[in-house]
Amino acid sequence: MSIFKRFYLSLFFARRWYWLLVGVICLFVIAYGVPFLQVIAQLLLLFLAVVTLLDYVVLFTRREPVTVVRRLSDRMSNGDVNPVHLEVTSRFPFPVVLRIIDELPDQLQERRFHLDVRLKPAESQVLDYTVHPKERGEYTFHAINVYIRSPFGLLIRRKVLPAETTIRVLPSYFALRQYELLAASDNLAESGVKRIRKLGHSLEFEQIKEYVTGDDIRSLNWKATARKGGQLMVNTFTDEKSQQVYCVIDKGRVMKMPFDGLSLLDYAINATLVLSRVALIRQDKAGLLTFGDQIGTFLPASRQSMQMGSILESLYNQQTHWKETDYEKLYAMVRTRIPQRSLLVLFTNFESLSGLERQMPYIRAIAKKHLLLVVFFENTGLKQLIGSESGDIEGVYVKTIAEKFAYEKRLIVKELSQHGIATILTAPENLTVQTVNKYLEIKARLAI
Repeated sequence: MSIFKRFYLSLFFARRWYWLLVGVICLFVIAYGVPFLQVIAQLLLLFLAVVTLLDYVVLFTRREPVTVVRRLSDRMSNGDVNPVHLEVTSRFPFPVVLRIIDELPDQLQERRFHLDVRLKPAESQVLDYTVHPKERGEYTFHAINVYIRSPFGLLIRRKVLPAETTIRVLPSYFALRQYELLAASDNLAESGVKRIRKLGHSLEFEQIKEYVTGDDIRSLNWKATARKGGQLMVNTFTDEKSQQVYCVIDKGRVMKMPFDGLSLLDYAINATLVLSRVALIRQDKAGLLTFGDQIGTFLPASRQSMQMGSILESLYNQQTHWKETDYEKLYAMVRTRIPQRSLLVLFTNFESLSGLERQMPYIRAIAKKHLLLVVFFENTGLKQLIGSESGDIEGVYVKTIAEKFAYEKRLIVKELSQHGIATILTAPENLTVQTVNKYLEIKARLAI
């Protein structure tokens, strides 16, 4: 790039400079009728030229006038608010005003993003902003553009700082951390997950402890009580461990539907992460299976320490396809690769009863060997249409069709229930809580 071109791209005249120049020109025009203003206009023009030259000198004498360092994690959480920090340092001996334009990843589609800051001589500040990704994958932050304005405010210097950084946007691990802490402290109810009343003791004995108010008196251990000289002792039990929990994710075209910027597949992936982590904390084995027109990823159920990382990496690049889902291949895969009875949580979507009927033989065949939980989604857009008022014939027609589709969703639940298949029909934003609720309920009933 030539010196002249670099100079042209890095120097801009501020709006103040143009207003002053317009004022001087107007004064010259008026001076045609009022001659004594000619001298004043010439002096003002000279003053503008001198101040502009001085402004240029103070702005461009330093080769590195400012430094900006971008601080961010090497990965971000999809669907969540992620922080980014900019460390800005001025090397000027006088106050400056900066406008910083960070070239954000193309996926964010942010065209008017900028940050303004005023820095004292040699001052450093940390500027914070957030990004809200809605797609998984690689995101590239490009250069940082800094526009510097001196105290005179006539010229603006542009400085482009190379700062290209590529990060990965993973499934929502922020929610994963939240539920991990709640599950570890047994406080899942605080996030909307219900406390499930246990219907009986599980099969695994845990310990004998002293009786305290609230313990089940049916668990009293009379032999241990006698040995303690009358101090009541009770047996405590824990949930049966090492059950297999597989999250089965449909990647067909039915999962492309968007809600609040995220696809149904993204909601299913986020719920899978949370459910898998809760299952591991509850001493169960977590596994993963994705499928579409072909079988995708299969991760055998395990309780190893690296299992959660393997699930996260496996879900990172999952994408939906336009072809119809092949449930026959899913049934063959489950039959050959998952011989032990397990809890299979199937994340899919059915918009019509006829769509379910085509896949029902394979769903019933899977449910004979495993405990199958089918999770599909309410169409929240239909609920809004049904709740709205109809002002004309067309509105009545649209509302009637919406009610028909909503009714078919309820028929799908009824059809699955008639064949003994557990179901969850939920809005996308409630998917995680509803799924964890159902898992805890199944564990409490010892249904696996």
